[in-house]
Amino acid sequence: MVAVLYAVAMAVLLAYGLNLLWLAVRYVRQDTLRPGPVPDPAALPEPDASWPEVTVQLPIYNEALVVERLIDACAMLDYPRRRLEIQVLDDSTDDTSALAAQRVRYWQARGLDIVHIRRMDREGYKAGALQNGLQIARGDLIAIFDADFLPQPTFLRQMIPYLDCDQVGLVQARWGHLNAADSLLTRIQAFGLDAHFAIEQYVRNRAGCFMNFNGTAGVWRRACIEDAGGWQGDTLAEDLDLSYRAQLKGWRFRYVEEVEVPAEVPVEINALRAQQFRWTKGAAETARKVMRALWRSDQPWRVKLEGTVHLTAHIVFPFVALAAVLHAPLLVLENLGRGPGALYFAIMGVGLLGFVGFFLAQLFAQRALYPDWGRRALFFPLFMAGSMGMALNNTRALWQALRGKRSAFMRTPKYSDTQARRWWTSRYADARIPPVVWLEGALALYCIAGLVIIAAYGEWAAVPFQVFFALAFSLVTLYNVQQFWQSKQGGTVRV
Repeated sequence: MVAVLYAVAMAVLLAYGLNLLWLAVRYVRQDTLRPGPVPDPAALPEPDASWPEVTVQLPIYNEALVVERLIDACAMLDYPRRRLEIQVLDDSTDDTSALAAQRVRYWQARGLDIVHIRRMDREGYKAGALQNGLQIARGDLIAIFDADFLPQPTFLRQMIPYLDCDQVGLVQARWGHLNAADSLLTRIQAFGLDAHFAIEQYVRNRAGCFMNFNGTAGVWRRACIEDAGGWQGDTLAEDLDLSYRAQLKGWRFRYVEEVEVPAEVPVEINALRAQQFRWTKGAAETARKVMRALWRSDQPWRVKLEGTVHLTAHIVFPFVALAAVLHAPLLVLENLGRGPGALYFAIMGVGLLGFVGFFLAQLFAQRALYPDWGRRALFFPLFMAGSMGMALNNTRALWQALRGKRSAFMRTPKYSDTQARRWWTSRYADARIPPVVWLEGALALYCIAGLVIIAAYGEWAAVPFQVFFALAFSLVTLYNVQQFWQSKQGGTVRV
């Protein structure tokens, strides 16, 4: 039974790793020099009377530390004022609303068409706020920014030309990172997001497969949103849900890797846990909602297959946890003469291909985005461990989604540049130790014990994998404990 369950876990991890390998290989094949001169980034088209009206939507909820920065950045967008509207969609329950109202009045006095929209309740959460604003928006195009994003003034002038075809319903920009270098935690997140944008989004879009709106830093055609059924709040991933419904309706999306919009990544691990939980559960809920329609559509089989992998990618997490639990016992049984034999382990070696895919996707992403990509690639082991460490947290999210359990939309706290360095002093900080940490700590000790036993048996080929398991759960456990202690002491020790 141990051998069978371990083989199942490795087969699942191999399948999703091979998909990343395909994406990485496809990226390399398409990564060729483009004909003609190098484009001048400063040579942007000048908006004329033919350019459409744009509504910029800013959904916010208790974002007192960043809301003014966000409103000011969007007010500076270089677009004809008569064709620009900004909606501050404010569901806040704290003084964020007063700060937003004050900033809205400031820009209204300077001739900007900006409105502050409040609702009686938070029905539908972010999706509900966006849909509510859409009903009174005057723009043909809808740009959306979350509270921690800082669009450049040229954003609209860069993006709107990509909506030159009536069938294009969305253009999505690439996320940048305002605080990637702040800590080990922020570096790990930035590393993973880079692979999603530089490899996954890029290749899926170029290969004619479905991609997704990332919830922010994109421009929608209003007709596309309405044709697809509008924003719906029955999943925690309203952006992924609408993306698939729109593409199943025949709308085309474009990913614009040249346009970067920087944003914060979470500085506290509990905020990361909440974000990962929401993304994982939301993706699983969306898969349940749209998978049948995807396979019943007339899309090519490769689009259906890649869409399935895309929607279900988070399923790897319970199998990471399963592999971590079974890896050491399997080797112990083998050394006691009760294992599956040499052929079994030879076949399991094929799983290295999945690891290669995972590694190459990260490597090519760093190479695509940064001149010092070689140095950055050395960070891969810690990134991999940090990603694996979220296995129990995200498995819980999947379990809730499969059971159909509903949960509230948990916001990810954002901090200004100055507040982020002392995040634990903020009213939004959450430095507690959640129950899942005790399970992660126990699993860390279990994996460390397995590492000692494997080394004692001389199974040196298996030691690196066991090291990853031990490091993964030790890392997330110690990070939670460290941040809890930091908040209690009010110190400045940072990892």
